[in-house]
Amino acid sequence: MKLITLNTHSITEPNYYEKMLILAKAIATELPDVVALQEVNQTIDMPLIEGKTLVTSNADIRTDNYAEALLNELKKLGVSYNCVWLPIKIGYGKYDEGLAILSRSPIIDTDNVLISKCNDYSYWKTRRIIGIKNELGWFYSVHMGWWNDEEEPFNEQWNNLNNHLSNKKNVWLMGDFNSDANEINGGYNLVKECGWYDSFNLAKEKDSGFTVTKKIDGWKDKDISDKRIDYIFCNHTADVTKSTVVFDGTNYDVVSDHFGVMIEVE
Repeated sequence: MKLITLNTHSITEPNYYEKMLILAKAIATELPDVVALQEVNQTIDMPLIEGKTLVTSNADIRTDNYAEALLNELKKLGVSYNCVWLPIKIGYGKYDEGLAILSRSPIIDTDNVLISKCNDYSYWKTRRIIGIKNELGWFYSVHMGWWNDEEEPFNEQWNNLNNHLSNKKNVWLMGDFNSDANEINGGYNLVKECGWYDSFNLAKEKDSGFTVTKKIDGWKDKDISDKRIDYIFCNHTADVTKSTVVFDGTNYDVVSDHFGVMIEVE
């Protein structure tokens, strides 16, 4: 099994469409079983489209929807994926900001979890997590808040998510956790203390794991040291053979303000 997670920073990212083509070619090359994407956006005032291929919760799909465009490019490359996209909130005052999950195998079930106290679509701190079930297990695309946020602290959001998943088996959490692995007593440690396994630590072969190497939105007041804030966690011990940072300029060109993570599992 092969998994990829990436915060796409889509549409707001400079030259985002050309970078989306790079992502599509990488997916067509690697053929991951599941791809989890964050900040999968569309512009709120663009025209609606018909004939959409996305599975959504009755959400409107607009002509610049990043997930829809990605699926269409994959089809041009001869690759077919099933995809769930869910808009979570208004981002940057002009985007429907959402999460997406792509699956090579049929999607058996979906899940939609409100983890923030706030459920106001117009407020940028609203957080939801989406999941799919396929023949390999449950997979969630995750975009968490920050540990020290006074309104929406990480620990409360995490507790909501962890409690929701407590009865599910063979679960993979993939995404941007906004928690530095090197931060003592932060979100990363909390996740592990709750019994979740970091695939990076399980991997027999791995690189640095760093997914952010510059100042980005949400971290501009932090130090500029390299950080590992994008992860693939699982709630069971897995035979992870390799963990690789992708879209970092070495393993595929840079496509976002985050690098991605790809793991291979026996």
